Amino acid sequence: MPEDHLNEAPSPTGPGRPKDLAKRQAILDAAKNLFVRNGYASTSMDAVAAEAGVSKLTVYSHFNDKETLFSSAVVARCEEQVPELFVDRVPNASVEKVLLGIARGFQTLINSPESLDLHRLMIALGTQDTHLSQVFFEAGPQRILHEMERFLTAVNDTEGLHFDSPVSAAGHFLSLIKGVCNFRLLIGNGELPDAESGERHVQEVVGLFLKAYKADGGQ
Repeated sequence: MPEDHLNEAPSPTGPGRPKDLAKRQAILDAAKNLFVRNGYASTSMDAVAAEAGVSKLTVYSHFNDKETLFSSAVVARCEEQVPELFVDRVPNASVEKVLLGIARGFQTLINSPESLDLHRLMIALGTQDTHLSQVFFEAGPQRILHEMERFLTAVNDTEGLHFDSPVSAAGHFLSLIKGVCNFRLLIGNGELPDAESGERHVQEVVGLFLKAYKADGGQ
């Protein structure tokens, strides 16, 4: 078969043509906003259709049911919020410098209004639907944890550092960054740290982490 023929786009009127991606994106955008704003139970497919400016039938043609739409919206929101680049190592950069960059990026991410709203929603749903909680965990937190583990594995036994379990060390690092501040923000009992306070927290966490995982036991 000629190569030109293989590269031909499918006819827009032919059978089995791709669904309207613009409408799908509009539905996802509407769902992301409504689920966070109103909660899962109070968001109907009719409301999503109205917000997206499409028919209810169009919503169902892209997403079979409300749970599928919610799962897709959570994944889309997490993909927007999880910049994998902040765990990429700049060539020749020290581990400390990379950790500082990761800490700054992660702190900004978890304290953003979008992240806080999504986490509050998932906490509320946690006792109602463990499947949806798992979808959220795999789409967001698990991806960050995996990327952090990948980085620590790559730098294990370099620069005087040793990690018996890179995945455990990754969890410790991310939890230290969250700290008390993020918990207070989640429950509406705190304010975003100013630039100076945020940077001081990042510097303290990275210093503690490096000391804890020195190959000689921190001595």
